[in-house]
Amino acid sequence: MEGAFVAKRSPLAERLDDIQTRIASACAKAKRDPAEVSLVAVTKTAGPEQIREILSLGVSDLGESRAPALAQRAGQITEFLQRRTTHGDGTPNPKVRWHMLGHLQRNKVKPIIPYVNLVHSVDSLRLAEEIDQQAQKIGRKISVLLQVNTSEETQKFGVAVGAAVHLAEQIDSMPNVQLIGLMAMGPLEAPEAEVRHVFARTREIFEELKWHKIGKGNFKHLSMGMSTDFELGVLEGSTMVRIGTALFGGKPAETEEQEEG
Repeated sequence: MEGAFVAKRSPLAERLDDIQTRIASACAKAKRDPAEVSLVAVTKTAGPEQIREILSLGVSDLGESRAPALAQRAGQITEFLQRRTTHGDGTPNPKVRWHMLGHLQRNKVKPIIPYVNLVHSVDSLRLAEEIDQQAQKIGRKISVLLQVNTSEETQKFGVAVGAAVHLAEQIDSMPNVQLIGLMAMGPLEAPEAEVRHVFARTREIFEELKWHKIGKGNFKHLSMGMSTDFELGVLEGSTMVRIGTALFGGKPAETEEQEEG
């Protein structure tokens, strides 16, 4: 209709559309269903209003790299959604799922356990044991991914490739932890072929662990790909991509320890 008003979309909505289009394109190349790939919005560089907007745009998987930030953000969003329920128009709230993405120290586990739905970065038996103990105390079962240092970079966290099966078997025996897949980081500023090799190797380890019947039928996820390489992750089988700066803006990550996304 001539002269009809068309609402201008926000920059965040436009960036989300672009990322979802790129995910769909990568899925088409890999002959995969885009519904198999979840977008985890990494909120470190996002302001509170951007987090509320991304929820309104239908993204309800939110991730943080640092435990204190996750606990703080999750608490704030929980309070916001509770207020909206009390004073709102009856619109149902999204079911927010919080992902712990970065390196997690054992003494930082307790504050996030009430909020976190999935820990991507389990890389030691002692960390898994701490999650198991803290989850037991509040009557929860926490889903986790085993982080594997497939790129074999000394500055990266993650269990060594050769130790992955044994550690996965140990975690799989814990009553309050559910191992549901693997996480890997692609090498930064590396040629595409090298990044794809790392992700493909992670997929091979994933298939090996499935063969060992790890996860009791729930071992289904590969968390591979960030703002700079998520399409390569999707091509190699990723079911979760962790995107921050390409979505919210901000300075790109320089190292895995500093930031995810």
